[in-house]
Amino acid sequence: MKGIVLAGGTGSRLNPLTRVTNKHLLPIYEKPMVYYPIQTLVNAGIEEILLVTGGRNAGEFLRLLGNGRDFGLKHINYTYQEGEGGIAEALGLAEYFAGDEPICVILGDNIIENNICQAVENFKKQGEGAKILVKEVTDAQRFGVAEIRGNHVIGIEEKPKAPKSNYAVIGIYLYDKTVFQKIRRLKPSGRGELEITDVNNFYIEEGKLTYEVLDGWWTDAGTFESLLRANNLVAETGANKMSPKKNDKQAKVPEGVAR
Repeated sequence: MKGIVLAGGTGSRLNPLTRVTNKHLLPIYEKPMVYYPIQTLVNAGIEEILLVTGGRNAGEFLRLLGNGRDFGLKHINYTYQEGEGGIAEALGLAEYFAGDEPICVILGDNIIENNICQAVENFKKQGEGAKILVKEVTDAQRFGVAEIRGNHVIGIEEKPKAPKSNYAVIGIYLYDKTVFQKIRRLKPSGRGELEITDVNNFYIEEGKLTYEVLDGWWTDAGTFESLLRANNLVAETGANKMSPKKNDKQAKVPEGVAR
């Protein structure tokens, strides 16, 4: 399995911080934001990794990450997304890199407490289709929400007023090789972007989208509020076991965080 970190976009919600750097290079406690999704992939045993970036500061990723020595990697691949065509468009740039292998895709501002090892192993056993990671939340109307039946996802609604479940779709996806065929079938949404939800809906139509409930806390870091939460969570409880916790006492998780 190969891993893909999507770290493009303008990060406009974090302006003026992002006037001078890419959002994913901002600090989360003691490390740059992009370190956390890369470590998530490495912890799951994924060593072939592609970073998709964009904007005016793309070269800073190469200067920061190099060939991935900080993660014990021999090599990191890079590609560049021109413009703002959406998550699915960015993923489409990985087709040559992925070849015929399954992929694990993680958004560059997603930070988790634990790991995705079990989800990766279960997807390998699944053998085809796709799997999304979800997290039970108390304010599901703020997220894309998965409607589930048994082991499968039968629908995804974006920010529904009356959610059909409390399971928010987080930014970690596992796909088989047909994902790139599906991306080529997409049409731009009202925002003018190729949406990853539409990709997932193609798998739902095939009855091949499963889910895994993430263990431990999860947050993104794409707004000032969530950037602060991410910093506090990593400082208090650690993330991805990147560094030892200062004590064994479980820290209180701030309000609004998926635990």
